[in-house]
Amino acid sequence: MALTHDDYTVAWICALPLEMAAASVMLDKTHNLLPKPSTDPNAYVLGELNGHYIVIACLPDGIYGTISASSVMAHMISTFPRVQFGLMVGIGGGVPSTSNDIRLGDVVVSKPVGRYSGVIQYDYGKAVQGGQFEPTGTLNKPPQTLLTHVAHLESREMIRKEGAISTIVHDVLDQNPDMKDRFSPPNQQSDYLFHSSYRHVDPESNCEKCDKGQLVCRPPRTTNTPHTHYGLIASGDQVIKDSETRDRLAQQHGILCFEMEAAGLMDGLPTLVIRGICDYCDSHKQKEWQGYAALTAAAYAKWLLSAMPVSLMTQGLTKNNSRMGHYMVPLGRNPRFVGRQNEITRLEELITMKDVPSKVAITGLGGVGKTQVALELAYRIRDRDTECSIFWLACTSYEVMEQTYLNIAQAVGLHDVKPAGVKEQVKRYLSSEQAGKWLLIFDNADDMDMWLSDNRAGPALEDFLPRSEQGRILFTTRNRKLAVELTSSNIIPIPDVDEHTALKILERSLVDKGLLQDHPTAVAVLEKLAFLPLAITQASAYINKNGLSLSTYFALLQEQEPEVVELLSEDFKDEGRYKDLQNPVITTWLISFKQIQRQDQLAADLLSFMACINPRNIPQTLLPIPTSRKRSIDALGLLNAYAFINSQDTGINLHRLVHIAMRNWLRQNALFSHWIQRAADQMRKVFPDDHYTNRGLWREYLPHALSLAYEDEFTAQWREYIDLIQNIADCLYEDGRWNEAEVLYTELTRIEQEETGPNHPFALASMAHLASTYWEQGRWNEAEKLELQVLEMRKAVLGAEHPDTLTIMANLALTYSAQGRWNEAEKLGLQVLEMRKTVLGAEHPNTLISMANLALTYWEQGQWDEAEKLGLQVFKMRKTVLGAEHPDTLSSMANLASTYSAQGRWDAAEKLGLQVLEMRKTVLGAEHPDTLTSMLNLASTYWKQGRWDEAEKLELQVLDMRKIVLGGEHPDTLISMHNLAYTWESQGKLQDALVLMEKCSELRNRTLGPNHPDAISSSHSLSDWKKDIHGSLPNESPPMAIIQPEGSHNVPEIAAKHTAAALVTQSLYEERMKSPYTPRRLIGSVSLRGSLVIWIRHFNLWLWNDQVYNSTLIDLNPRLKRCRVARRIARETVHDHRDVSLPGLSSDAPYADMAATSCTTLLQYLRNNIRNRGRNVSSRTSRTSTPLKAFSG
Repeated sequence: MALTHDDYTVAWICALPLEMAAASVMLDKTHNLLPKPSTDPNAYVLGELNGHYIVIACLPDGIYGTISASSVMAHMISTFPRVQFGLMVGIGGGVPSTSNDIRLGDVVVSKPVGRYSGVIQYDYGKAVQGGQFEPTGTLNKPPQTLLTHVAHLESREMIRKEGAISTIVHDVLDQNPDMKDRFSPPNQQSDYLFHSSYRHVDPESNCEKCDKGQLVCRPPRTTNTPHTHYGLIASGDQVIKDSETRDRLAQQHGILCFEMEAAGLMDGLPTLVIRGICDYCDSHKQKEWQGYAALTAAAYAKWLLSAMPVSLMTQGLTKNNSRMGHYMVPLGRNPRFVGRQNEITRLEELITMKDVPSKVAITGLGGVGKTQVALELAYRIRDRDTECSIFWLACTSYEVMEQTYLNIAQAVGLHDVKPAGVKEQVKRYLSSEQAGKWLLIFDNADDMDMWLSDNRAGPALEDFLPRSEQGRILFTTRNRKLAVELTSSNIIPIPDVDEHTALKILERSLVDKGLLQDHPTAVAVLEKLAFLPLAITQASAYINKNGLSLSTYFALLQEQEPEVVELLSEDFKDEGRYKDLQNPVITTWLISFKQIQRQDQLAADLLSFMACINPRNIPQTLLPIPTSRKRSIDALGLLNAYAFINSQDTGINLHRLVHIAMRNWLRQNALFSHWIQRAADQMRKVFPDDHYTNRGLWREYLPHALSLAYEDEFTAQWREYIDLIQNIADCLYEDGRWNEAEVLYTELTRIEQEETGPNHPFALASMAHLASTYWEQGRWNEAEKLELQVLEMRKAVLGAEHPDTLTIMANLALTYSAQGRWNEAEKLGLQVLEMRKTVLGAEHPNTLISMANLALTYWEQGQWDEAEKLGLQVFKMRKTVLGAEHPDTLSSMANLASTYSAQGRWDAAEKLGLQVLEMRKTVLGAEHPDTLTSMLNLASTYWKQGRWDEAEKLELQVLDMRKIVLGGEHPDTLISMHNLAYTWESQGKLQDALVLMEKCSELRNRTLGPNHPDAISSSHSLSDWKKDIHGSLPNESPPMAIIQPEGSHNVPEIAAKHTAAALVTQSLYEERMKSPYTPRRLIGSVSLRGSLVIWIRHFNLWLWNDQVYNSTLIDLNPRLKRCRVARRIARETVHDHRDVSLPGLSSDAPYADMAATSCTTLLQYLRNNIRNRGRNVSSRTSRTSTPLKAFSG
């Protein structure tokens, strides 16, 4: 079908004829011209690139600037109305700086920065104080689809320098030899950058006469490949030829490049600007770079469009409403890919056909080309089926996997997903029909523990694999055993390539094809590299970078071969990993490392240091960098140049293979222990203490500190680094990572007892830390045992009034409270409080902790007025002494909010609870156990208000996160289960509630013991619900034992029949009328028990009257709104007679025994139910000196 103007969707604008020439040769195919209106003066080139239909236009010769560009764009849009976005591609002037090493021939791509869209119009604005010029207004941003794919290319370059631009330029010049004179790259030695203050000497000639002593000293690049820079491009109608003006504007706005047209396009059509650097905006204009710069910019544009699948926007697919799949593959298609046709054909059959296995693995030696096979497969499927979503997950570490899952969640529209639950949510989505067709590719799935076992890093990844008839999963792995575990027998092995294919890979990888004329040497090199594709590629890169001949490289391999064999003899023992001693990848690495050693010893030292810690996200502040910033920049730059590391915002990433190989090299050279010690010394120097203000820093350092701590060479030296291990354990503790902290505290206790004796204060401190960890894990009996032991020894060694003795007493009191032994907790807590006031003072943080813990005990006993009074006092003092954002201050706020909720002051509880939750998210993090406690307490408040849907949403979230953070059997996790069950029961989801409560009851009885109040509460609730489910309630008519009353339904009148209790009931009624939460506040007192006897009798007599029922009971507990609760109490009143003597109750009162029984039932029900709606946060200390530790309960 003939093409029309409506088919062209991409505008490519050029300012110069040479730019248009560069653009034209980038097209895959040129189309015939179409007629255009007589009012359109533009000249066009039409064609397509990767399926995108493109219209290219150039500004009129000699008429440049923003106005001319705007006119060209306006005419183009009129003639081609379906154009969706534009590319402004051409040359520009670069702004080199210490932070941006911009060279001639590099490419600058516009990228939104701050309030700017990526292009800033520097000559349109106003002058401000200080002589500076401030641009006014903002230009339109490039379209989101372009920015997304630009970010995709930028991330790919961070992972690996692909040389895509150089490859495209090389291919274009080969295919168009007539362009070589004008567009070939000039000699790098002609790339002159003079100091800003130095002016060009002779305007009639080039820079031959300029003083070369004025050149800026820049290290030579190790490759001729142009670099790509992303940031602000300045646009205006004047040519910048003054380096000082350039620097002033650039420093003011962060500009990378100057040009003259883009500002005229941005508001007419969303446009991305791509500029090849041909000069430095100074008086030393160098026109010989213009052709090459135009070609590199056009090459980037081609690379970008080649990476963009043809979308609805660019191909006009709106006509058939086809669904476009998501495409998340971080690597570009390999233009050097050859061979493997049998394997790819078989994979395509397994992926695309129906009724085939849903999981497939490709296996083979590291470097054999598994990743490249999977990559080629991904691109072929994308080209064949645009409706199939393809997601690529690099399994280099658990952290990388977590981030990739977050990216997938964002791409498919799963919003507000938390890291703790993202894998489960992505699994759930992909398992649904909504996801459509998809292919998951797990690359480098080599770690057995990561996939099959729960470990410190997280749960087994196998548990998160989705299942769908529309989905397929592909693994690439070196580990055949893991492949069998994951896919059974659905495995396709990737064998070594043959000599012919290896020569093809080498030919496509070498810049100088003439090297292959030495065929015997080429074959000899390939044999030394074992015909391994990755090794061939790396060797080619080394030859290209250093300009070597094949014979020279072969000589290097010959010289290093014995050492290579020796170095690799022990390193790769894992199944499927480099069993052959001739390992070409490590051979290439070793040659490169020797080069680094000769060039920069600091770079080699940094590599040795990084080999001793986690290779991912290494903060630069952790490295032992010298005071000379230039030396460190040079050293890290050298490691970057060899692709051993790549630097990102999150830190430095060391290549995984380099990390393994470097460790092996250190061990073989008897240097590993030495570097472990140096790493430990550096870690001790920089690792912070556990003050809450250091949380961000210690979280950056912890992965590296833990990696170091468990090295065999380091564990033998723990005694020398007790202070460091203590700091690591403390920070783990503060982050709620108690299982990991327990391991370290246990070892510290053992070491201290051996070194100093069991009664030494240091040993007792370690025991106290360990006891506190048990407490946080819900192991209260173990905590109590250890605390009692520490208490007795501290009394003997330090004395009864020593602050450390008081600390362990306070912690013991809190343990009693957690066990439900509230009387003991209150007694011991009061004792500690009085002693701390005397010894430490009323405002000491430890004294405030005792006050807070005592308030918690009051709360547990239902003494909410006392809890509120003491809690307010602690909160105000902590806010003054510690600060508003200190974790202990936030604990006080949380406890106060819980008290308000218990009192029925739900608006105040909700307001304060929300405030605490947001502050804890900021200070502690969204997944910290204290933050989860705040979320659950807020849900409890919602529940009491009858806002069950809101409560359910929060409770589900907390339960999922607590299972991950704390474990499925932690007491706090069981509280979440208990509360969620009650919420479901309140919503009428009786069967779901029963199943969950049954599980909760079983776990509580097993882990806490059947006599623990929490276990009793769940068991009673379960028993009641089972009776309801199985229909054991009475009939709709009242039981025969209940006498229908006469007269009014007014409570005082009914109560007046029993004079012995009438006054108490009258008082209760009057108090209830004054305050809606009086009944709850009085629970547990003798007067309430007496009044409740009459109150419940009245309730039983009139349980069928909704008006009396609602007006009387709604303020006692919203849970009692459900009539079947009333029926249950009535039933128990009739059928469970006991002789109970209560003060204030006349013996002649009818149904006194039944009422007493109901009273007891209701009291137990209410106390258990209310107490379990969330968990307050308490504070514990276990320090030998200043109390730095705050514990959550």
